[in-house]
Amino acid sequence: MRAIEPIPDAMQAAVLHAYDGAPDSLRVETRPVPRPQRGQVLVKMTAAPINPSDLMFLKGLYGVLKPLPVAPGWEGAGRVVATGDDWLSRLLLGKRVACAAPNQHDGTWAEYMLTASARCVPLIDAIDDEAGAMLIVNPLTAWALMDTARRGGHRAFVQTAAASALGRMLLRLSQHFGVEGIHIVRREEQAELLRSMGARYVLNSEAAGFDEQLRETCRQLNATIAFEAVSGMTAAQVLRALPDGGRLVLYGALSESPLMADPRDLIFQRKRVEGFWLTDWLAGRSLLGQLRLARQVQHALGDLLRSEVAGRYPLQEVHRALQDYQASMTAGKRLLVMHEK
Repeated sequence: MRAIEPIPDAMQAAVLHAYDGAPDSLRVETRPVPRPQRGQVLVKMTAAPINPSDLMFLKGLYGVLKPLPVAPGWEGAGRVVATGDDWLSRLLLGKRVACAAPNQHDGTWAEYMLTASARCVPLIDAIDDEAGAMLIVNPLTAWALMDTARRGGHRAFVQTAAASALGRMLLRLSQHFGVEGIHIVRREEQAELLRSMGARYVLNSEAAGFDEQLRETCRQLNATIAFEAVSGMTAAQVLRALPDGGRLVLYGALSESPLMADPRDLIFQRKRVEGFWLTDWLAGRSLLGQLRLARQVQHALGDLLRSEVAGRYPLQEVHRALQDYQASMTAGKRLLVMHEK
């Protein structure tokens, strides 16, 4: 192991003891600080956000279940303070990084995290740790979805949960690249927010006549692809509105409900439903390609891919952060703040 500072034996971490979503199942505790082996780095965490994927993980609804007890958190930022002895890890020693959690061990809601060196992205000087902490999950997903629309030659797309952090990124990317979007929200204040950002086609799924409005707007714009984050009946409504041969890409399940679809859409109208997971999308790229992409995305963090932060909380206040985030996701991200920069 190589280190740039003394590594303590113990740290504070939010620790999950059961996949039941109960507040008592998540507790801030003392955990041993792990030591990196070959191919690994130890990140002294600065900040980590709460994302919808974290909420699903706490309830055991995410696609990855880790052995318990475990620290949650899928992304964050900090400084690499110790590494294994391989060349890639050594290149990261002392650098500020955005980092993704391993699939089987403790995550980012802790003072230190051990992860693979390949799951770290060096941060450029223009990006502070807070922005870097939110680099991976939303910005890269938004970029990937827009890339899917553009490469597929789609002139327009539909998106649900359009007032979310990721939804607003998709809106700004669509304006930048000239791809028209139909943005679906659930409340009128969310619709007004998107209109203030310049969105031309915003639909409230709770309004009377929504299904017909959506179908007509899809026909008018020839929206042949949809990015769906809710699942349940919302997915069925969007799939029904797409023209023949339309493609629905499911990347979230905010409703925590099974996907609903009319078989006639799939059989007779030749529509397609597919899942999107950022991990798989990135795995199709070389390490060099991933680093180039991450650098490109970093340059857009202050503009096209920026995230609003609604609150910052010490790790000991993780429950208050979770409560506030679930009460108003549209307001912005909640960051858990560990070590100062």
